[in-house]
Amino acid sequence: MKIAVYNIQGKATGKEIELSDDIFGIVPNDHAIYLDVKQYLANQRQGTHKSKERADVAYSTRKIKKQKGTGTARAGSRKSPVFVGGGTIFGPRPRDYSFKVNKNTKRLARRSALSLAAQKEGIIVIENFNFNEPKTKDFKAVLKALNIEDKKSLFVLDGTNNNVYLSARNLSSVSTVIGSAVSTYNIMNAQKIVFFESVLEEFQSNLSK
Repeated sequence: MKIAVYNIQGKATGKEIELSDDIFGIVPNDHAIYLDVKQYLANQRQGTHKSKERADVAYSTRKIKKQKGTGTARAGSRKSPVFVGGGTIFGPRPRDYSFKVNKNTKRLARRSALSLAAQKEGIIVIENFNFNEPKTKDFKAVLKALNIEDKKSLFVLDGTNNNVYLSARNLSSVSTVIGSAVSTYNIMNAQKIVFFESVLEEFQSNLSK
């Protein structure tokens, strides 16, 4: 599959780049995508939630009233969950939400997500560019030229475009990532994926291993 290369004015340069059918042209595996995205989101969770149980509540443990003759139920401790301020029953405890997805499944998930994007004409390749200084206005001009200013987009950089990254980070609809850090979640969370020309060859090589 060949795709045209554009410049920052949104015009075709006349160059074309080959997209590997093994990466951008496979039958998507929905379950692999689900597992990889689920793992990514699980890994974002801190898991530090904690409520006070009986052992954590700061009250005396003395028996608060006599066993019989009060006309009410027995009560042994002010820490009991039935009292206001008492300990929580089965409250959340700190835990690790992460789980393992094997490497081949993760690679299949990324290729499946990219193939879905290619089917929807969501892949754009652009000539390498950088700005003299970080400027959001200049980046918005690039988005407008590519006709993607109203879409969620992911820019895949080669790591040397720091001013591009700084110019884009104020825009809520734009994400930037270097080629080696692209995840299935990044791909699925974007309507348009913009690859810098220099990063695409290495990106395809790494994903086809």
